[in-house]
Amino acid sequence: MSAINLTPAQRKEHRAAAHHLDPVVQIGADGLTPGVLKELDSALKAHGLIKVRVFSDDRTAREALLGQLADQLDAAPIQHIGKLLVLWRPIPPKEETERDDRRPGPKVVKIVKFSKSGNHRPQVKKVRVLGNERVTTGGSVKRAKRRTISVKKRAAE
Repeated sequence: MSAINLTPAQRKEHRAAAHHLDPVVQIGADGLTPGVLKELDSALKAHGLIKVRVFSDDRTAREALLGQLADQLDAAPIQHIGKLLVLWRPIPPKEETERDDRRPGPKVVKIVKFSKSGNHRPQVKKVRVLGNERVTTGGSVKRAKRRTISVKKRAAE
């Protein structure tokens, strides 16, 4: 794998976005273990831009670690400031599975009934309507009927 190359302007944008972030992964005395790599990978998948705290006093070792992380995780090194490292990788698109048997979910509908004389306030009632129900013009909830499909549309399907 190779690290992602960014322009200086893109790197600057990511540095600004990472300013308010807290470190999500901390690398201790054991260094870069497989568990740490797994956590870093999952954090990059979830967030894209992460901060990593390294508990090491050797600056050159931290710089080498930043390059090693970028190569192993296919990420772009954004910043190394003190004991904090910032990495970025684009978030992969989530797979959406489309279900054919899916029906509309419940929703809250506000029913307003006006008084017959104009002197009184209208009555407002919130009703939960399920996917197989409908609200009639009178304000009551009934079961929805299956929509009839025309013969031409049925033949086209």
